[in-house]
Amino acid sequence: MRRWGSWPAIALVLAVAMFVGVREDRAPRTENDRVTAIAAEVRCPTCESLSAAESDASAAQAVRDEIRTRLRDGQTKGQILGYLAGRYGDDILLRPEATGVAGLVWVLPVAGFLLAVGGLATVVRRRRLADGAAAGPSSDDRDLVEEALGS
Repeated sequence: MRRWGSWPAIALVLAVAMFVGVREDRAPRTENDRVTAIAAEVRCPTCESLSAAESDASAAQAVRDEIRTRLRDGQTKGQILGYLAGRYGDDILLRPEATGVAGLVWVLPVAGFLLAVGGLATVVRRRRLADGAAAGPSSDDRDLVEEALGS
């Protein structure tokens, strides 16, 4: 019999590693770090593939200045991103919101992966059961053996 006790341990280690990797409690320390961190989540209004933190365009500088002003006014990251999305549209955010229909962007890949793993596990289990059933003797075979030994 194979040992299945190691699978829960592997799953636990993987879950802890994923939890540690996605935690956002490592807040930037200085104002510039906070501005850069928020601007990294906002698309430059005039550039195609750069964030407002990476771009040198005047529009990106204006976005960074707006973020700095709002941080000094005491607004949170969520409030600032909400303001920018309201002013420029939701397309300015590099990360879609995880609510409503946009939440499907985050949920569907995970659900698809879990369904694929479940389907693979089902196929492997059925094959093992089929191989085990085919390898064992049937009742007719047992009867023939008993007849041969009885004679």
